[in-house]
Amino acid sequence: MLEAKLERLRAVHARMKAELHNVIVGQDEVLDQLLLAILTRGHCLLVGVPGLAKTLMISSLARTIDLSFSRVQFTPDLMPSDVAGTEILHIDPETSARSFRFMPGPIFANVVLADEINRTPPKTQAALLEAMQERRVTSAGKSHELPDPFFVLATQNPIEQEGTYPLPEAQLDRFMFMVRVGYPSAAEEREILKRTTGDGSGVASSVVTAIELREMQAAVREIPIADALLDYVLALTRGTRVRSGDPLPFIRENVTWGAGPRASQFIVLGAKAHAALAGRAHVAVDDIKAVAHPVLRHRIVTNFTAQAEGITSDDLIDRLLREVDPAGGVGQGLPGVRAGV
Repeated sequence: MLEAKLERLRAVHARMKAELHNVIVGQDEVLDQLLLAILTRGHCLLVGVPGLAKTLMISSLARTIDLSFSRVQFTPDLMPSDVAGTEILHIDPETSARSFRFMPGPIFANVVLADEINRTPPKTQAALLEAMQERRVTSAGKSHELPDPFFVLATQNPIEQEGTYPLPEAQLDRFMFMVRVGYPSAAEEREILKRTTGDGSGVASSVVTAIELREMQAAVREIPIADALLDYVLALTRGTRVRSGDPLPFIRENVTWGAGPRASQFIVLGAKAHAALAGRAHVAVDDIKAVAHPVLRHRIVTNFTAQAEGITSDDLIDRLLREVDPAGGVGQGLPGVRAGV
């Protein structure tokens, strides 16, 4: 039964990728990570310089799914009510009775594009916290449920940081993946020029409904993972922490804070989705390694020493994956270390 569900999932995934490639040239890894997040009900933060089609990717992805879509352009003057909604005074035209009614904001959509999320003050950024975790909005003491499914897909520009408001760690932790969007290859850029400077452009069409998407999300969660691999996930996550257990020397030297329990949850869910798309009905070590970077990179806070030497969180994850042995025991919250390290 599970095999049939996963076969259906892979067929839908292939159709979604084909539709997206009608619009997007290259960026396969980015698109795969976006789709993994969608299959696991996770939120995504896309980071890249302007002009790399981050916004186009998200809007095109929304078109491949028969879901409602809204875009919020985050600016310094944006208020929380502009995102979540507000109470307005309603006057009944017949009785003239007055009452307050909740006017939903653009966040009441299945797919919400939060464009340049770091350009709005923390007060407005915080309007997303409850929505992303609890999937509801509270206004005037009343809770309003958001549509199901619900995804926040945000973009962030890593340059031009003057006048921006970096997301606090508590909000970054709500994003399942931080996806780095890089420059296209020369061949891909040539194809982009051909497509975008002519008299026509591709359009992504809907290939899956909300009901089908929820069924695929449920199928992903049915995929089993061995206890030994759960220990491996815990070892990776706990291995990023300097204030628990006995941290590895390079972590102690370069990290201020490591990943929390939510990272372990997201690694397991992401690995299950990756296994499903790879044609397996069980999680393997390669599935865990495939999602480790996008899950952990925004949850590792490097210290001054690392920043001065140009060591990034991705560099630390690379070394962690090399030094943590999937077959090792967890021990003090850390696995065995490969011989010779």
